[in-house]
Amino acid sequence: MNWFRKWWYGNWAVPVISGLLILASFGVQYLGGGAWNTVVGPQWWVDAGEHAHGSGQVFTLANLLMLAAAVVAGYGIVLNAVRALMTKMISIDLLVSVAAIGATIIGNFWEAAAVTFLFAIGHALEAATMNKTRSALAELVAVAPDFAVVMRDGEQQEVPAHQVRMGEIVLVKNGAKVPVDGQVVAGTGALDEASITGESIPVEKSKSDQVFAGTISRSGFLQVLATGVGADTTLARIIHRVEEAQDAKARTQAFIDRFSTWYTPAVFILALLTGLITQDVVLALTLLVIGCPGALVISIPVAIVAGIGRAARNGILIKGGEYLETSAKISAVAVDKTGTLTEGRPKLTDIVVLDQTLSRTDVLRWAAAAEAGSEHPLARPILDSAREEGVGPVGIPGDVTPVAGKGIVSAVEDTRVLIGNAPLLEQYGVTDSVGADAAANDLAAQGKTPMIVAVDDAVIGVIAVADQIRTDAPKMVERLHAAGVDKVVMLTGDTRLVAEAIGKATGIDEIHASLLPEDKLDAVAAMQRDGHTVAMVGDGVNDAPALATADIGVAMGAAGSAVAVETADIALMGDNLMKLPESVSLAKRTISVMRQNIFIALATVVALLIGVFAGGVTMSVGMLVHEGSVLVVILNAMRLMRNDQHSTAMSKAARSPATQTKDTQAVDA
Repeated sequence: MNWFRKWWYGNWAVPVISGLLILASFGVQYLGGGAWNTVVGPQWWVDAGEHAHGSGQVFTLANLLMLAAAVVAGYGIVLNAVRALMTKMISIDLLVSVAAIGATIIGNFWEAAAVTFLFAIGHALEAATMNKTRSALAELVAVAPDFAVVMRDGEQQEVPAHQVRMGEIVLVKNGAKVPVDGQVVAGTGALDEASITGESIPVEKSKSDQVFAGTISRSGFLQVLATGVGADTTLARIIHRVEEAQDAKARTQAFIDRFSTWYTPAVFILALLTGLITQDVVLALTLLVIGCPGALVISIPVAIVAGIGRAARNGILIKGGEYLETSAKISAVAVDKTGTLTEGRPKLTDIVVLDQTLSRTDVLRWAAAAEAGSEHPLARPILDSAREEGVGPVGIPGDVTPVAGKGIVSAVEDTRVLIGNAPLLEQYGVTDSVGADAAANDLAAQGKTPMIVAVDDAVIGVIAVADQIRTDAPKMVERLHAAGVDKVVMLTGDTRLVAEAIGKATGIDEIHASLLPEDKLDAVAAMQRDGHTVAMVGDGVNDAPALATADIGVAMGAAGSAVAVETADIALMGDNLMKLPESVSLAKRTISVMRQNIFIALATVVALLIGVFAGGVTMSVGMLVHEGSVLVVILNAMRLMRNDQHSTAMSKAARSPATQTKDTQAVDA
């Protein structure tokens, strides 16, 4: 009985029952013989028919079945029309209601039944399609874990996932869903993170790695410290974001809504004037049906929901219809260097010894001692290398004085150590007599960040730190151009030589180097003044001003950042660069579908109006063609839910071991 109850209150019960009544009417009229086609009802009923239509035959059993079909299908339509009128809205339902009631009054029961039946089918199709296009959201909800295994009082206990407390240890076994966001404290395993990042290849996890709720263990056993539970998980934030985004209206949709508020009354006026001029009630009622802008109204939201849902399934969160529409216009993409074009994990690559009395290890020891008290990101690879070679600093670091844009000055064992660029040496009166500046320039030309090391008043060497260019960075730039982006611009705080080396390797069109955060903002604003729609890709910290100024702010690898998920216009949940051109391509496809749908809807209405005045298009035929256009619009939007084969192939290529083992170039962080 549950299935029957579900069907009865579903979208298809009304059109099915109405359709059966229509079939029964035809069966009675054409197959039942004359006895079934006689007048039914008391004498006063027959007299009423004689008075209204000139014949009591209007109340035959066949016509009554057709009337019943119209009532079943039209009841909800009339109810919706009345509710809309109560809020001072003239809706599409009102057009259909007036046409159906008018057809009934003049005794045209078939037209009344056909119009309401077809409209009910259209409504059911729309509802089913919207549910289908929201399937990405349904899939996200479906992957939400129901239960968790936690360690309490030294024992394993199975509890509802929402009852896990922060700081508890959660056990994730092979085949189980991860119930919380957290950090692995013990064990190893492979997790399928497709629900979060859109990547189908399982990711190996071990101690200190981050895991997300809703991902699935494919092998191993993990002990996870819960750092995000319930509504505070990344999965919950994604679901909330997709819900909001699919309901948010694009500018085109808002325009169509405003257009409909004027268009619908205009159809009423046209039908009324036509009826008064021609004295043809049927023609006037037919115009009401023909003028229904149903396909036009659904043309935009069905495309937006499908496009945003498709993106979410691929690990791309788009903030809403407006941002989807803007993304389709992107003509310039500005990218930060570190963590976007490069891997964001700098390593020490070179130590050039310029004092012949010292060794390579000596230069590294002095540099590490100077950097021991520095918070600069480039200090970490120097300190790590020094510890690996057994010359890491011991004890409390000495005084460290940062010199903006030049380097640092440190006190080490009562000795002044400078580490930075040539202007730092000049500022402190240190003469470069050993060619340190030339050596630094050679390293920078290779895409590395050089730092001159001076002890007291003598230059002892140059060290260089570099990051690795992402293997898919050149392909990303190529794909952005293929997606219609005119230029890809690098905005970096690094030196010109380093930036040019990376730009050459990746195919970047334009380079802006040695920039402060406010300089990046100015660069984005300049591109906007040149007429570009700009997308800015950055880490959301030092790039925050530029991200806020850009038409579209894009966050990379946002799965681990709650702020990025909530604030970025586009959040790429994974760390796959190919998601960026994929998001631009998907936005362009979605807008193309929206335009096609608008054309289909308007062309259908115009063609039907011409057909009505030219003759040959009846009320039922008009509604059939109208609902056909709705179906075409729906099917057109559903194309967005299919995989983009080119994007899928490129995404797989970017993740393949063959790609990842290619030779990489060392570049600066």
